[in-house]
Amino acid sequence: MKTIGGLMLILTAVSAIAAPAMPPHLGVSGQDEYREFLEAPDHRAFAIAPGGAWAWVSGEPSAREAEEKALAICQGQTAQRCVSYAIDDRTVFDAAQWPTLWRPYSSAAQARQAPVGRERGQRMHDLAFIDEQGKRRHLSSLRGKVVVLHFWGAWCPPCRREMPDLQKVQQAMAQRPGIAFVILQAREKFDVSRQWADKQGIVLPLSDSGSAGEDDATFRLAGGGRIKDREIANRFPTTYVLDRNGVVVFAHIGPIHDWSQYEAFLRDITDRKGR
Repeated sequence: MKTIGGLMLILTAVSAIAAPAMPPHLGVSGQDEYREFLEAPDHRAFAIAPGGAWAWVSGEPSAREAEEKALAICQGQTAQRCVSYAIDDRTVFDAAQWPTLWRPYSSAAQARQAPVGRERGQRMHDLAFIDEQGKRRHLSSLRGKVVVLHFWGAWCPPCRREMPDLQKVQQAMAQRPGIAFVILQAREKFDVSRQWADKQGIVLPLSDSGSAGEDDATFRLAGGGRIKDREIANRFPTTYVLDRNGVVVFAHIGPIHDWSQYEAFLRDITDRKGR
């Protein structure tokens, strides 16, 4: 029994080594790269950013130079702020700081001066839609609330796979009055999206983008015009988070890996009072 118990302890230890804690927000490829990083030569560093951007280097003249280089490469890939996760064998990740990296959030005056667009720091196009209660709305009518703006379609396999995970985070945030989820379908009629969601037991507050069907590659604007959907979403799904003044603080093209890891970010931005 002792031998078996000892063997079990050895196997447990080996299992723990084989399954290191993963940096947050990384997809499958990023996790594979982190495992490779752990086996790389010293003077190595791994950097990450909200949304899943990452970079790592090894074999640099010093650990400090490795950190600086990894951060620079990571920052070249994203508008989000990159931070160090690991240097050589040390995990240097600051878990308390992590959910604050969408800051600083805009003031009303800054938002008025921000250019209109879809990039971080820009004011999102004022889209028109019909909310889940059948009311005509536009994004600017939600000023004072944080907005999770999500584009999807029932025709889109990655969109369908993501919906249950998105639903969990929406339900986790549902009791916070300072946040709104605007979930808009692309290139299909709302009835098609709603029917699919109902069959799957999805109870998200879906809004109607006004799409006339698969040949309609536009979204409606509050002023009565239209904008090509690719000017907002290069592919689907696409997600934006807007601060209380309608300014983009986070943008993500494609499905989000593990929505639950974004709850702390959403709590941080909703807890910050608008200016």
